[in-house]
Amino acid sequence: MDLTRRDFLELGAGGLAAAAFPAQEARKAATKFQVACMTLPYSAFPLQRALEGIKAAGYSFVAWGTSHKEEGGKSAPVMAADAAPAKAKELGKRCRDLGLEPLMMFSGIYPEAKDGLEVLTRRLEQASAAGVPQVLTFGHTKGGNRALWVERFRALGPRARDLGVLLVVKQHGGETGTGEACAAIVREVADEGVKVNFDAGNVMDYLNVDPIPDLAKCADTVRSFCIKDHRNFPKDEDCGPGFGEIDHYKLLHAVASTGLPMPLCCENISAPLLPRPPAPEGVDALARRAREFLETVIAGLQK
Repeated sequence: MDLTRRDFLELGAGGLAAAAFPAQEARKAATKFQVACMTLPYSAFPLQRALEGIKAAGYSFVAWGTSHKEEGGKSAPVMAADAAPAKAKELGKRCRDLGLEPLMMFSGIYPEAKDGLEVLTRRLEQASAAGVPQVLTFGHTKGGNRALWVERFRALGPRARDLGVLLVVKQHGGETGTGEACAAIVREVADEGVKVNFDAGNVMDYLNVDPIPDLAKCADTVRSFCIKDHRNFPKDEDCGPGFGEIDHYKLLHAVASTGLPMPLCCENISAPLLPRPPAPEGVDALARRAREFLETVIAGLQK
């Protein structure tokens, strides 16, 4: 390839590499972003209403939250920690019968908890039975026992791989408040069954750290996102994507060419400064807005 000096200066190092090796550049595959809504924003309403609302809001993917107020106002877990795998399989079928593919479930326990290893193992078994590809865990906001995390993740990694499930750990303040910190643990564990989930809203909320440069330090380990935005003004609060101060074009650009499936699970869809909707139809509207925003960002990045 014949390049003039001006061509060289205009291309720069990155552009020169692309010009010299066009086939190699073309091999970068687009990430398969999967936009899901968690049932969590519907926690004040029954699980069935959450699933129906998420489907009506145009989603094809869902992530299981933690608990819902069922008929009579009593709170019930989406999936109890001690539930048999068959119970999780039933819920997976229930989602698919509605046209929703489940992508993620909460572990509901800190990795350093006394029974953390046992509960996380059961969660992996539940997820496998249900065909849910990822189990989400995170640490205490005041920090945890890093050495114990590494020990337990090394034990859980092979089991996760055997079951065809990925254990992902996200930022939640304390010693694991950044993606960089979570990635350091995952790299020390060095098992393909354990990866990072990135929660940009938590990074900004708990530590007031800009999530964009933080993501650059861990992007190679990220396999999913908990989607929430955050504002520091006029009120310090989490909110739905596009309502806050996080640039989602920059956020998703960092992982736009992995060639991998990448769940984007909307955990917070609320509007800043406004109260939570008193009726599920209000949550439906926020869920639809979040989906449309993310789909617009993805379409622009992958054009």
